[in-house]
Amino acid sequence: MLLTRVPHLIGNAACGPCRILLLMLVLFPPAPSHGDPDSFTTWIDGLRADAQRLGVSHATLDAALADAAPIDRVLQLQEKQPESTMSWAEYGRRVVSDDRIVRGKRMLEQHGDLLAKVAEKYGVQPRFLVALWGVESDFGHHTGDMPAVSALATLAWRGRRGDYFRGELIELLRAVEAGYADPAHLQSSWAGALGQCQFMPSNFRRFGVDFDGDGRRDIWTSTGDVLASMARFLAHLGWQDDETWGRPVLLPAGFDTGLAGRDTRMRLTKWHELGILRLNGDALPTRDLWASLVLPDGASGDAFLVYDDFFTLMRWNNSYHFALSVGMLSDQL
Repeated sequence: MLLTRVPHLIGNAACGPCRILLLMLVLFPPAPSHGDPDSFTTWIDGLRADAQRLGVSHATLDAALADAAPIDRVLQLQEKQPESTMSWAEYGRRVVSDDRIVRGKRMLEQHGDLLAKVAEKYGVQPRFLVALWGVESDFGHHTGDMPAVSALATLAWRGRRGDYFRGELIELLRAVEAGYADPAHLQSSWAGALGQCQFMPSNFRRFGVDFDGDGRRDIWTSTGDVLASMARFLAHLGWQDDETWGRPVLLPAGFDTGLAGRDTRMRLTKWHELGILRLNGDALPTRDLWASLVLPDGASGDAFLVYDDFFTLMRWNNSYHFALSVGMLSDQL
């Protein structure tokens, strides 16, 4: 109907440029701002309806969504993840710090009996579990300071991969419905990762373990549940406890760095024939594992030969920096 009035509206415009501008505005109206609070409210209403269809009660939704609001900082952090803005040299120094190594050794000793039980059940070596624990949450000291519901709602509403984060928010609401979390005090990372093992809500539902037998899967305060949940998830991803992650190596002069990358896999014997050595100058191990060459900072930086378990770590978090830091910290432990 508006289009039938266009000639009349344009004819009443005071000047030529004004008429052109009016025509453009009528034919191509500006898109509604995603920053409009009303559009967030509308989005939340749609989320509520979907969550209800999946069994989340009105009471849970009222409690969990009462204070939900967009967080600009979350969107900023999504665009500036340290794995993509730092070199490996800088990232590694920060994450695999001397202090974290000392505390990791203390954790390995303090929880030795528990770690042995978890390792026996799930087939993941204790040093890797402690290293993963350290990298993810600094052994439980940094589990996130964002309101989890609002963080996930922000990413689902305006962030990249909106459908993924919307699904994770619904999973979180289902966890609240099941009594596993109190939404009023539920904090997360900027991306909605929960607890000491930094599980996304769907992974908490699928792989959370009640290892201490108290009737709750508690990845926030129960060390047993945290370590067992991580081990169960790693085992599901394909962890092999008779291997290791890889090792730092020395490249010979003139080495063809075009061979680097996850798409090139060769046996260790082949890498040895190409002149690659251990970091101390010794020959590579005799076990003939499949390996890939990783150069996280390019040809002039550190070099690593990595095995299948390294790529299992990347299925946990698709970042070379993350997988290298877990591997290097585990070696120090």
